[in-house]
Amino acid sequence: MQAVGGDQVDEAVAGCVATLRTAVDRDWTAVRAGRLDWSVRRTAVHVASDLIAYAGQLAGRAQDAYVPFDITLDGQGDEGMHAADNASVLQVIETTGVLLATTVRTTPPEARAFHPFPFGSADREGFAAMGIAEVLLHTHDMAAGLGLPYEPSAELAESVLACIFPHVPPGPAPWPTLLWATGRGELPGRAPVTGWRWSNNLVIPAERLTLQGVRPAAARDLRLGGDGGFDWIDGGPYQGTRDAAGMLVEAYESGSHRPEFGLFVLVRRDDGRAVGGLGFHSAPDEDGRVEIGYDLAEAARGRGYATEALGALAKWALARDEVSLLFARVEHTNLPSQGVLVRAGFDRAGAAEEAAHAERHGSDRSLTLHIRHT
Repeated sequence: MQAVGGDQVDEAVAGCVATLRTAVDRDWTAVRAGRLDWSVRRTAVHVASDLIAYAGQLAGRAQDAYVPFDITLDGQGDEGMHAADNASVLQVIETTGVLLATTVRTTPPEARAFHPFPFGSADREGFAAMGIAEVLLHTHDMAAGLGLPYEPSAELAESVLACIFPHVPPGPAPWPTLLWATGRGELPGRAPVTGWRWSNNLVIPAERLTLQGVRPAAARDLRLGGDGGFDWIDGGPYQGTRDAAGMLVEAYESGSHRPEFGLFVLVRRDDGRAVGGLGFHSAPDEDGRVEIGYDLAEAARGRGYATEALGALAKWALARDEVSLLFARVEHTNLPSQGVLVRAGFDRAGAAEEAAHAERHGSDRSLTLHIRHT
């Protein structure tokens, strides 16, 4: 499991072209692409269209809709013109792949552009992963129709799953799991998939910050002592962020991860530097209660960042039907953190409520309890 970028786009496209090049002498218009209703030819053109569309979205920073353009191959729909042959179609796939890979490499990590699923935007890693998924899955479809062997590397399939299918529990092997998650295969003990969407990471805006949802690969890097792909200020990330990243990885590997109820890194708008971490300990319980935690690098403290971020995350969470109450637990001696909670709209629970909470959750009675309902 690794972060997804331009190199992985190149790898996926190279594998696609190498596989299909062995059958360029076949009539691709007469062969159906696996389970799809499309021919192999139409599917190949679709792959190229997706690659250029994702490059266009990301390069143009489209914010409200898809950029309204597409590609047309020579002779496509024009009677009397010489239609591009299969080898030329592969050249178009190679070219559009280079365009996406180059755009991904040259786009700042914090930049986002419109994509509908599921939160209305994606960053460069999301567009790279979506492009790779289109290539891998449709190469599988075309290879099946043409009777060709095809299987991408396990590492590439695993990275796509962790990036845009973080809600899918890992299976016995990455490639069969990706095929199952997209309705193209079966996995023991799992029902067939009949409808699916991939899931880009959630980003919540605040006044001076953005709260950027952390993907499993970035969380694993943070847990192992890396930067998770973020540009941290001096002293960051703090240990609490690394511990939270470890919790996210454990939830993902166990199949209980809910991406929108994971870890967020706080990134300053003015310079793109990461200053802290904030997030949920788990998804809401059956009563809609969910615990929240946060920390900041020492150099970022005293500037109101934690209050701002906590307020934005609380507002987002409490607007969801499945959340009825947020709570946080803090050491009695940690007065600055208690002040952050109060300024973010949390109330200190009474002694009876604290005792009941500790009894119910088996939590440390030495911690203060702060709650917010609205």
